[in-house]
Amino acid sequence: MADSAARRYPVTEEELMRFAHLGREGSTLTVVRHQRIAEQMGLSGTDHKALDLVGQAEGPLTAGRIAELTGLSTGAVTGVIDRLERAGLVRRVRDVEDRRKVLVEVVTMDMERFAPLFESAVAATKDILERFSPEEREVVERYQNAMLEYLRAEVLGERTNR
Repeated sequence: MADSAARRYPVTEEELMRFAHLGREGSTLTVVRHQRIAEQMGLSGTDHKALDLVGQAEGPLTAGRIAELTGLSTGAVTGVIDRLERAGLVRRVRDVEDRRKVLVEVVTMDMERFAPLFESAVAATKDILERFSPEEREVVERYQNAMLEYLRAEVLGERTNR
């Protein structure tokens, strides 16, 4: 697997354009879909994705870290946290190691009420993956992971293994 990740192959201009088009369309449709889900949750798209980032974190995050991850100002993040807290989706807690710090954590039991909003995506993923052989899935997964690695580096400033 490491050898196949290190190999490089020429890409034609036509292939590049096809993949660029797929990426743009996929990105746009994903944003629209998540905006619709956010509305069903009573949130803005920004609030929904900030909630997702906090939910994916390994533990509670400071408002400053949420600002870093989202690219929002700390003032805007305070508003996001206030709205998520009013919706009962997150809570502010004191850092046990440094009581001066306030952390934001997701209220997990309340998140379950929104699970049905994501069931169609899970079902579609399963249906589509069943159309690919296990070997093809490995290639698709490798491509997705490489793109995510690039996006994490660009958006979140995380180092890549390239």
